[in-house]
Amino acid sequence: MISVDGLTVEFGGTSLFKDVSFAINEKDRIALMGKNGAGKSTLLKIIAGTKTASRGKVSAPKDAIIAYLPQHLLANDSRTVFEEAAQAFAQVFEMQHQIEDLNNQLSSRSDYESAEYYELIEQLSTISEKYYSIEEVNYDAEVEKILLGLGFEREDFTRPTGEFSGGWRMRIELAKILLQKPDLLLLDEPTNHMDIESIQWFEDFLINSAKAVIVISHDRAFVDNITTRTIEVTMGRIYDYKVNYSSYLQLRKERREQQQKHYDEQQRFIADNQDFIDRFRGTFSKTNQVQSRVKMLEKLPVIEVDEEDNSALRLKFPPSPRSGSYPVILEGMTKKYGDHTVFADAAFSIVRGERVAFVGKNGEGKSTMVKSIMGEIEYEGKLTLGHNIMIGYFAQNEASLLDEENTVFQTIDDVAKGDIRTKIKDILGAFMFGGDSWNKKVKVLSGGERTRLAMIKLLLEPVNLLILDEPTNHLDMKTKDILKSALQDYDGTLILVSHDRDFLDGLADKVFEFGNKRVKEHIGDINSFLAKKKLENLRELERTGRK
Repeated sequence: MISVDGLTVEFGGTSLFKDVSFAINEKDRIALMGKNGAGKSTLLKIIAGTKTASRGKVSAPKDAIIAYLPQHLLANDSRTVFEEAAQAFAQVFEMQHQIEDLNNQLSSRSDYESAEYYELIEQLSTISEKYYSIEEVNYDAEVEKILLGLGFEREDFTRPTGEFSGGWRMRIELAKILLQKPDLLLLDEPTNHMDIESIQWFEDFLINSAKAVIVISHDRAFVDNITTRTIEVTMGRIYDYKVNYSSYLQLRKERREQQQKHYDEQQRFIADNQDFIDRFRGTFSKTNQVQSRVKMLEKLPVIEVDEEDNSALRLKFPPSPRSGSYPVILEGMTKKYGDHTVFADAAFSIVRGERVAFVGKNGEGKSTMVKSIMGEIEYEGKLTLGHNIMIGYFAQNEASLLDEENTVFQTIDDVAKGDIRTKIKDILGAFMFGGDSWNKKVKVLSGGERTRLAMIKLLLEPVNLLILDEPTNHLDMKTKDILKSALQDYDGTLILVSHDRDFLDGLADKVFEFGNKRVKEHIGDINSFLAKKKLENLRELERTGRK
């Protein structure tokens, strides 16, 4: 068991959270929830040992392994895939190196009676005892087994990690973690940049193979599928629910309703007693009663109602100018990078007003297809855009393309034209950028704030073909719901590249699957697509595409 005891984190005299305590048991599947800025990632980093609390401690058995998968991957681009995965055994390899070095030193010395010689023997004995107590393992074989299991091919082992997409880098990090066989796995937004099939594999691993898990995630379906316990961080304290996310939402609603009821009753009680005090203050016969009630109110602990994130994102896309009947038509389209074919002979058409999803494994060509439609890259074959097409494009890295030295206001003022410039402050307010944040520089914004800022650009001019490449990365669940609602009301043609099943559900009525160098059309929504894949292509789920 790992215990968290009295953790407190303070910044400049104010507490992020105070006296937080809970136990983590074997096989716990914990979702760590709370509004942005509540302290979830900070709490995870303290448990991981990468951050220090102001007060309190985390206690774990001496031999317990705690592994942390951060929100932003730290893979070293100079290492190969195999070398990076083998970092899981870095401590063992270091002990091997130390033993070898000490033996070399001892063999080269002849001062057998000296204190320095005895000290070297003592060091060698200590390290050797620790090293040989570790279960004998063929480390190369273990690394190879895990990498193959995660979908890498043998020829990938010697490729630099920098050649891989975000989803495959996540698998490299996962390989390092799995090789450690951790007692506690800490995950901060693990499904960002992972494709749908990667998430399905990951869910299966967490449910059937992992020990204890704590996860922060905005992927509602993922959290619901894997967790059995929810810890909410709110107003500097925690609430611990022994249920999954959906059940927690209902229990939280009931808790806040009860808090509000007790708060209202207490306020009436305080008002009644204050009224008595005001009415009879100075009345000699009531002096003792007045003083008694004053003292009682002074000592009365005030009931608090937990905060709710009531900020609202009122998102509405402008009406779409009418386009031609077929905004996008592909005929025999092929894209290659050198000898590598991403997809070949792709042929499909998108009808005006259709809502389509591009899905498939990472590296199979979803974003490449989007860039082809945008005219950003060359290709073979024919791609025709319909009459009067006006494209609104949100790239996967759109938020990172913002000028970090600009303020929030400057970022929008630079692209706004005409009458819309008089409404910039209103638009920023609608996207939860209040007046106190207009002068903030982009570089101090969180990932979610940057994404919202980048999304504003789509609202500045009417478009009739909206292309969104992974728009929900870094957005919290509430903002995703509001964006989804706005997209459901959007009257133009929509192309969505996303790994988020919950977001795609009810939004796309056709699915284009990218895989095996092909683009395959599926009529129906994301749920019917996944059901079909599970029933008809079970082996395909275990296979992997090009990275």
